[in-house]
Amino acid sequence: MTCREVVELMTDYLDGALSAADRARFDQHIQGCDGCRAYLAQLRTARMLMGRVASEPVPEPLKAELMNAFRNWKSS
Repeated sequence: MTCREVVELMTDYLDGALSAADRARFDQHIQGCDGCRAYLAQLRTARMLMGRVASEPVPEPLKAELMNAFRNWKSS
């Protein structure tokens, strides 16, 4: 498995959604690749922090400002 393939599977790996065969190949690659191990650690940290942020209430003035910004946002 290449680094690119591993990176594409990281979310599924963390969600426990890989087949047994893909998980084994993923684990084998991770054991020998410092870069992918570091990226996986960063992704775990990011997911943990985002979980904390998601549980914090958004202050009403900020929520109104964001809703207004998105309401007026147009895709190109």
